Order: sequence, then C-alpha cells, then structure tokens
Amino acid sequence: MKKMKLIMLPIFALLFLGSCVSVQVVADYDREANFNSYKSYAFYKTGIDKAQISDLDKKRILKAIETEMSARGFVKSENPDILVSIFTKERDQVDVYTGGAGFGYGGFGFGRFGFGGFYNPWGWGWGGPGFYGNTVSTRTEGSLYIDLIDAKNKELVWQGKGVGTLGNVRNIEKKEARIREFVSEILEKYPPIVVAAN
Repeated sequence: MKKMKLIMLPIFALLFLGSCVSVQVVADYDREANFNSYKSYAFYKTGIDKAQISDLDKKRILKAIETEMSARGFVKSENPDILVSIFTKERDQVDVYTGGAGFGYGGFGFGRFGFGGFYNPWGWGWGGPGFYGNTVSTRTEGSLYIDLIDAKNKELVWQGKGVGTLGNVRNIEKKEARIREFVSEILEKYPPIVVAAN
C-alpha cells in the first residue's frame, strides 16, 4: 500500500503542474456587431503604445496576432474594418502549501479578486499537493487583453482576455512560444457564437 502512495503522488503532482500552465480565457462582445462584415484589420497604434511592456514583447505579441488573423482569413489594410489593440498586466502570485500530505490551503488561485476581477472572499483557489510543513513559492502571472475595435465608429466590438503563468521568461524561445500560446488561445474565441435574443 505504501508503494502505491509513493507512485501516485508524483503522478498527481505532474497533473497539477500541467494544469497550471494552461491559459484561462474569457471573451466578451457587442451583440449588435456584424462580425461577418469584418475582413481587414490594422493595429491601433494609440492603444498599443500605452501597453506597458517592452518593445520586444510588443513585437512578439503583434507578430503572433498577425499569424492568427491571417489564419482566420483577415488581411492587413490601410483602410481596415477593425482595429486591433492590446493591453497587458503582470503580477507575482504567491502560492502557499501548508502541512500534511494532500491538498494545501491556497495552492493555486488568482488572489482575492480572482480570475476576471470577480471578488473571492476566501482569497484562494485550488489547493496544491502539500507535504509536512509550509512551502511558499512565487510565480509570475500575466494577463493579455486583445481588443477589436470597429474602425468606422471607433467602438469596442470584441475583447478577449488570457490569464496564465508566464513561466520561464529568461529563455527567449520558451517566452516566444508562451506568447504565441496566449494569443492563439485568446483568438480561438473569435468570432463569437452570436446567440439570437428570444
């Protein structure tokens, strides 16, 4: 029986760690927008210039967006149907695992305001695998917003938000792959499935 416990714990830990690397995505849209009419795009320089990240990371994000937009049949244009803007947030997430084998208190979560800005009175999410004593670890959590703005009336028609752990940002190849993953997961929600009102 002891042997079984020793084998199962590393497998559980691997599953838990694997689930931490996914990108959590939410999207919102204007139900009155005609998404079938949008065929071309351009980047909204005013909005992108305000994003507080390095120019290199902006370039990586925009390149990933170009790839995804092209895959969806969009063309870049001087006279676009939609404008694409981005916004980013980054914060350190502290994870606390408390004593005993099994689930630790607050092992994985998005802090007191939770994912998507909704208040979480407990300030914690899923627990992580705990061992005897307390273990504290930190990781960088990033949010990337992609906004699609109607070029004619300058109104936001679609917004996607991806939240996830940034991982090893010192390794450039892994960083670029992670940025591509963020963008791909977010734009997978576009175009929205518009449900007609009853």
